[in-house]
Amino acid sequence: MMISILKALVLGMVEGITEFLPISSTGHLILVNQWISFSESFTKMFDIVIQLGAILAVVVYFWSKLWPFGREETKKSEIFSTWKKTIVGVIPAIVIGGLLGSFIENKLFNPWVVAGALIVGGIVLIIIERRKGNIRFDAVTQIPYLTVLYIGLIQCLSMIPGTSRAAATIIGAMLLGASRSVAVEFSFFLAIPTMIAASGYSLLKHGSSITGSEIVLLIVGFISAFLVALFVIKFFMKYVQSHDFKIFGYYRIILGALVLLYFVFLS
Repeated sequence: MMISILKALVLGMVEGITEFLPISSTGHLILVNQWISFSESFTKMFDIVIQLGAILAVVVYFWSKLWPFGREETKKSEIFSTWKKTIVGVIPAIVIGGLLGSFIENKLFNPWVVAGALIVGGIVLIIIERRKGNIRFDAVTQIPYLTVLYIGLIQCLSMIPGTSRAAATIIGAMLLGASRSVAVEFSFFLAIPTMIAASGYSLLKHGSSITGSEIVLLIVGFISAFLVALFVIKFFMKYVQSHDFKIFGYYRIILGALVLLYFVFLS
């Protein structure tokens, strides 16, 4: 049991580190699962449910921008506007995920797809950062609903493991006119309903078979993901104020290439 707890702790840390950086948490978890994992059915659920720990970190960090009650009217209106846009942005993921979720899980969750998506996503990140974009939105509340819907559609690319939900939404928002910091912030907000929906789907699908020991592992993974994600969010929000995303693009390309080499020559 102690070994399993250590596995849950490590996997929670991996989730917390990678969920909100544009490097793909699902991709990293699939790769780490090659060496550290549980039973096949529990691993699939564990990898998704521990995301709730990371989501709680978002809620805690952005509490002042997410909790409308007890605020002055202007602030309350801005917060409700943010929530409405977040809900609009997540609709495409709910619809497309509901239609294609099982197919994606069965056919695309493998190291080859992850490696390819990591490399392609890294190249796109570097290209985006080298272009001079026209910044039109300096706050989430400035983003029009139609643009929000487009960002939500682009987010659906992250259903391909290795793409990264954060990378897809950040790139999409920047391409559509958001500043780097606004793109990152809206990516965090979109993560809340998106990942809650994904975790809920997983619990409905696998939850009836959870054992007592597995509940302990989920709790350990949850807490680990929450604490690490809270630190990463604080770091990332400061980082984007004075840095671009090229380093993450190079990281993705190198990691994807190493994964391909490993599975071609060593697996």
